[in-house]
Amino acid sequence: MMVARIEEVTERIVARSQAGRSAYLERMAQAGNNNGPRRETLPCGNQAHAFAAASASDKPALKAGAVTNVAIISAYTEMLSAHQPYERFPEIIKDAIRDAGAVAQFAGGVPAMCDGITQGQPGMEISLLSRDVIAMATAVSLSHNVFDAALCLGVCDKIVPGLLIGALSFGHLPIAFVPAGPMTSGLSNDEKSRLREQYAKGEIDRATLLEAEAQAYHGPGTCTFYGTANSNQMLMEIMGLHLPGSSFVNPGNETRDVLTAEVARRVLSGNCPPLGQLVDARALVNGIVGLVATGGSTNHTLHIVAIAQAAGYSLKWDDFSDLSDVVPLVARVHPNGPADINHFHAAGGMAFVIGQLLDAGLLHADVATVMGEGLDAYRCEAVIEGRRVTHWQEGQNHSLDSSVLRPVDDPFDAEGGIKLMSGNLGRAVMKVSAVKSDHRVIEAPAAVFDDQKDLMAAFERGDLNRDVVAVVRFQGPRANGMPELHKLTTPLGVLQGLGYKVALVTDGRMSGASGKIPAAIHLTPEAASGGLLPRIVDGDLVRVDSLRGTVDVLVDEATLAARSPAAPDLAANETGVGRELFGLLRANAQPAEAGGMSILGPPSGSAG
Repeated sequence: MMVARIEEVTERIVARSQAGRSAYLERMAQAGNNNGPRRETLPCGNQAHAFAAASASDKPALKAGAVTNVAIISAYTEMLSAHQPYERFPEIIKDAIRDAGAVAQFAGGVPAMCDGITQGQPGMEISLLSRDVIAMATAVSLSHNVFDAALCLGVCDKIVPGLLIGALSFGHLPIAFVPAGPMTSGLSNDEKSRLREQYAKGEIDRATLLEAEAQAYHGPGTCTFYGTANSNQMLMEIMGLHLPGSSFVNPGNETRDVLTAEVARRVLSGNCPPLGQLVDARALVNGIVGLVATGGSTNHTLHIVAIAQAAGYSLKWDDFSDLSDVVPLVARVHPNGPADINHFHAAGGMAFVIGQLLDAGLLHADVATVMGEGLDAYRCEAVIEGRRVTHWQEGQNHSLDSSVLRPVDDPFDAEGGIKLMSGNLGRAVMKVSAVKSDHRVIEAPAAVFDDQKDLMAAFERGDLNRDVVAVVRFQGPRANGMPELHKLTTPLGVLQGLGYKVALVTDGRMSGASGKIPAAIHLTPEAASGGLLPRIVDGDLVRVDSLRGTVDVLVDEATLAARSPAAPDLAANETGVGRELFGLLRANAQPAEAGGMSILGPPSGSAG
């Protein structure tokens, strides 16, 4: 039986989104109103352009017009370890689709920047905005209107949400997502974090730290911690957009290649529904449940909201919080624990998590998926013989490591990993899955910064060696594109380790890998859009209470109102490393709670 809260949240999403969802489905119905291959609707000259450069084997099939044409949209780049494996995937996909009697064409590439490289650098200020560019690039790739299905190849932080947002504009087509898998385990994430803190305290030199980082990030595949990239993969699987059990298979092995070929065949099968039907309110709720049950990335409080907008739905942070209240935390993967994503997969992985949540009535089972059937198919794993998937069998139904995965009736925590925070400072979210109980309530004087570099400098001077709530403002979408502030994790972690009471309050983001520092993030309204943050001064008492879900500055309203709000010069955020090209996106960005989107507004007619 479905848990009542899951049904309630789903029903209210449907109710508030009725007009927007109906308008979306009507657009998709109009777009899909044709019989036969889509390229046949084009004039002959247009159609000839589309297959002019096709191979000798594919051109006759495309010209004849009877076969399905599948678009490949890839975020391949050899600089991102997670996306480097995609170099080989198009040929695997093309071969599988030819064998099935159809054709695949590489339709386009989308940009893929690496947050791990840009953390703390100016380039990070276009990271969130790049999600909109990726969505638009996905639309450009499909805009020729010659494709009958599509495969989206992406893994990391903004790339998967951007691909999905863009693909939803073509939701009349069968579209599946193709993972590449995590790198094999290297230096443990706990050891890497320990060495970073040693470096911050001056105990080891740069060469030692660089060698440690190179041992942690050592080969192809996603980073092995449970940040946004791996949360993306969980999300695509639990929403039914991946093949079952495919998210966390390492790249470069036979299983990975076989699953890549199988998902290519899947979009041709006739059983893979159009994407717009897959991404409905039930699938979105399933995604949020998976997020909070596994302690996933807070970045998805932006991304899932934006994905929902693209499908005609209106989500609110209250939906996340209300679901988190009834969904237990069943996984501990770094930074929520010592295990990495390979340990998670070996302990039972997604088959175990989905099976547990289904049996507890915490997931909608009656959803459409790329498998063409309900979510029960995602309890299963592929059986491979002769480099083909012969059938699917039930996966791991019990945990092989209770320090990594636990059943719903014996969870790590009775509540999920994300908390809605509200108070006189506004609304924010906190990832609580890695915050220890003695750090869940922090009340301390504020140290106020308008730039993360100023906080780093204050730490290095020893100015923060005290109980402190670090307030980092003017980091929202409209101020500077809302960069992640992951570099602050290490110094604040050092202070916490010294025994000080430490918290962070910001209208910016933290990395999906952050966690042990209580951080009220994504604060809305942001400082640049009339929020209260610009009226806070050094020494104001700030209370961050993740037990009650509150974030407040403990200063009376009259005093705050009498202060002149800080108004720093933000011109430096507007140029350099391409930031001058993103001015329109910054200026049009919605608030964080609305997904931070610049290219889509709330669904037309959505209720509040």
